[in-house]
Amino acid sequence: MEFIDLKTQYAALRESVNGRIQKVLDHGQFIMGPEVRELEERLATYTGSKHCITVASGTEALLIALMALDLKPGDEVITTPFTFVATAEVIVLLGGKPVFVDVEPDTCNIEAAKIEAAITPRTKAIMPVSLYGQPADMDEINAVADRHGLPVIEDAAQSFGATYKGRKSCNVSTIGCTSFFPSKPLGCYGDGGAIFTNDDALARAMREIRVHGQEKRYYHTRLGVGGRMDTLQCAIVLAKLERFDWEVERRTEIGSRYADSLVEIQGVAPPAVRVDRTSTYAQFTIQVDNRDLLQRLLADAKIPTTVHYPIPLNQQPAYRDACGQVRVPVAERVAKRVLSLPMHADLDVGTQAQVVEAIREALVACA
Repeated sequence: MEFIDLKTQYAALRESVNGRIQKVLDHGQFIMGPEVRELEERLATYTGSKHCITVASGTEALLIALMALDLKPGDEVITTPFTFVATAEVIVLLGGKPVFVDVEPDTCNIEAAKIEAAITPRTKAIMPVSLYGQPADMDEINAVADRHGLPVIEDAAQSFGATYKGRKSCNVSTIGCTSFFPSKPLGCYGDGGAIFTNDDALARAMREIRVHGQEKRYYHTRLGVGGRMDTLQCAIVLAKLERFDWEVERRTEIGSRYADSLVEIQGVAPPAVRVDRTSTYAQFTIQVDNRDLLQRLLADAKIPTTVHYPIPLNQQPAYRDACGQVRVPVAERVAKRVLSLPMHADLDVGTQAQVVEAIREALVACA
């Protein structure tokens, strides 16, 4: 059983993927080739954003966004402690301080109602994460940000294709950043990412930053990085866009079926999805007691699982000094309870039923 089945996806897209790759090999423009602009235009249209800037990774997207906002050493960025490390990593790399706000117990997204109390004169931005594929409460977050004159960066590495009140993730804040890591809902065959904004000045700054701060060739107006997305990876994402709408529909269907089946099992809490938004289920992550024992029993039954994420960022050794002493009890609790199940658009009904039954039997054994 595959945790994420990229081989079946490739088999369905083989002709298109191979054709796109061959076209790049033929024209030889491996950096900033025509597929880069084509993908940016397609993704901007998809999200409804005015600008899309492809970059080397989701991490690079966050880093470039913060650089465009001129984050300085000592500046604070409010974010969640329950996420992949890249969210805080980019803040600390620029000398900033991540200020962690606790999460909702059922979605694991940042609790918007607690953000305003964390704002100080040093706050430079708010960076919510659309965890597991579902956007946070962006209207409330944006309202808080507006009251204090702050930009909002949506870390949408897991949620490309999801919606919030009918609007696409990546186009619900000042800046949206996503990742095309292979396991993401829309992934390439290496590293890649994209930044979205409706702000012309920010778009220009981010385009320059991704090419070493160049306004024009060998004329550097700002500090930058080597942050371009390779033409080949852009070509692969273009090929995958052909069936992406179908994959999002399938992920919604599979996620709903998981939730309906698992809610009947005592001791299992499926992820909550708010009525005003959708999830791409980048991970289908349940919460259970005795998580480690359940994971071992599922491994014995040949069911692959993983934990997203076992240690909140405020407890990570590399970030204790940067964030100071902070308590986020909900994040600390869910980190001990979350378990991600096999999830991909090609997951069939029979295999999904096998996963659910294995969980049911394992929990009986755990009792």
